[in-house]
Amino acid sequence: MDNPFAPPAGSEQGPAWSWLDEYLWLSCDIIADLAEGRLERRPLVTTVARLEPGDRALAVGPAQRLTWRAVGNGSYTHRSVVAFGSPAFVLGSMAGSALGNSARRRAAANDAQPRWVVDGSGEITVTTRKVYFGHPQCPLDLAWGGLDTIDLVGPEVFQTSFCNINNGRQTTIQLRTPWASLLFVLAAVTAFPAHPRLLGRGWLPPDFEKRCANFGRPYRSAAHLLLNRDH
Repeated sequence: MDNPFAPPAGSEQGPAWSWLDEYLWLSCDIIADLAEGRLERRPLVTTVARLEPGDRALAVGPAQRLTWRAVGNGSYTHRSVVAFGSPAFVLGSMAGSALGNSARRRAAANDAQPRWVVDGSGEITVTTRKVYFGHPQCPLDLAWGGLDTIDLVGPEVFQTSFCNINNGRQTTIQLRTPWASLLFVLAAVTAFPAHPRLLGRGWLPPDFEKRCANFGRPYRSAAHLLLNRDH
């Protein structure tokens, strides 16, 4: 699978320790505790999200929700013009009306094509069982076991599909968040243990351990611990 952390062709990764590196380092620490069965020893994380009995918040942070959908249904208002006057005026009015209808028809057809639509920004709470996205108009409460597909399509982009319990339709969304790798691993461990990105360690940059060493950040080999936790 494509590596979402790969730099663009002809470019080099900058040497500085970035804010995304920090989130990845923290994610590795959480995942290492998961692999070693030590999550209960982690400090409590405060959240306003409702937690089920026995669930535990692992991380809280910013996120943006996007949904793959159309913004229209292809319909538009056809407008007719009745004009009186000189032949030139009547022809001009009819031509203008036809152009307007054509533009509305094209816009309606374009709106009927699915695309990534930004629904809003909010705060996510990542737990051992689910991810909760808090937003007044488009909240999410997604249990790992209820997801149909998952992937990490960018360093900060977790993508998943599921059956929407509100309308029964298949829904595909993205959460753009610095916790994207953590979301992917938790979902994969729970419901997609043979996911190629999990088994191939594609949720983490291949040089991340070296970067941690270069910047004096103690690194717990989360990917290795995760793949060998049952051995």
